[in-house]
Amino acid sequence: MSSTREGFTAEERAAMKEYAQELKTAARRGSRADKAAQEAQDVLAKIAELPDSDRVMAERVHAVVTASAPSLAPRLWYGMPAYALEGKVLCFFQSAEKFKARYATLGFNDPARLDDGPMWATSFALTEVTDDVEARIGALVTQAVG
Repeated sequence: MSSTREGFTAEERAAMKEYAQELKTAARRGSRADKAAQEAQDVLAKIAELPDSDRVMAERVHAVVTASAPSLAPRLWYGMPAYALEGKVLCFFQSAEKFKARYATLGFNDPARLDDGPMWATSFALTEVTDDVEARIGALVTQAVG
């Protein structure tokens, strides 16, 4: 039996199942205001479930993102805290535990206006969120929103 396996890892399959559940839950919610408030609570609950090192970073990232871009709507995305602009996920926090990585990640998707010539970064490794890192995250989010 080969040690190399093709297909999705157990962590990837779990993330896809979480996303399917998120879609079902969102479809059952009532008004837009109720939905937004509940999604924000879901994000805080997910952050609270993270292991200590990831939780501390996710709390600080959440605070910076929501302060830097109040127009972004917190929501879950594949079981991760994410922030959407006009219904599309702009950025997200991925804990190190999520895919058994050595660092957490702050990632940006296509709607993020981070363009810088023919090549630019769309994800950033996080091992600690210091005051300097908070300032950089705030600047990136502000730029991403445009």
